[in-house]
Amino acid sequence: MSEAGLAAGVAGLDLALSEQQIANLSIFLVELERWNRVHNLTSVEGEQASIDLHLIDSIVILPIMREYFPSAHAQIADLGSGGGLPAIPIAIAQPNWTISLIEAVRKKTAFLQNVKGKLGLSNICIYSDRVEHVALQEPGKYDAVISRAFTNLARFLDLAEPFLKPGGLVFAMKAKRSDEELSAVSTERWRLLTDRSLVIPNSTAERRLLVFTPHAKITP
Repeated sequence: MSEAGLAAGVAGLDLALSEQQIANLSIFLVELERWNRVHNLTSVEGEQASIDLHLIDSIVILPIMREYFPSAHAQIADLGSGGGLPAIPIAIAQPNWTISLIEAVRKKTAFLQNVKGKLGLSNICIYSDRVEHVALQEPGKYDAVISRAFTNLARFLDLAEPFLKPGGLVFAMKAKRSDEELSAVSTERWRLLTDRSLVIPNSTAERRLLVFTPHAKITP
């Protein structure tokens, strides 16, 4: 995996990452590709496509997340983590955030445990269980919930709400054209705080980040 190509993609997002963080992102991609040959964790193939559509597509939301959590510790849940996207790249880039990765498919959580050990990621926890079951174990624990291509928007918000502390946020990573999904969200239950288009350097892929907070948990 070319660390130079990865560093160039990161530079396009204006993120200040150390050489070790760049190296760890590269190791993560190598492991993802190695496991993918046997376990079919992702359909994306090729070095540059993996850099753009896995790593860069995951951390492109970081500048916006940092606006909401500029320096303080944050507890974040990633629902339907799959092969660790976006949670693993975010955990590498933000060691002061604690991220819980929730994934029901055992072969995928085995991969996540492998990456956690290989990179020494002490700031992640991995749950091999259904999202609904983990929500019952840890209600109201998290400052934020994130997801990438997990389920439709309204369903994702329903699943996310039990995890949130008062004032908690949901970061929904969607395709550029997601107006139909957005129109299905109850404005009585949810306040839309941010609706921002995202640009992935060196890629034609278009993304959109929607940030919500539930009205029931808005702090005075």
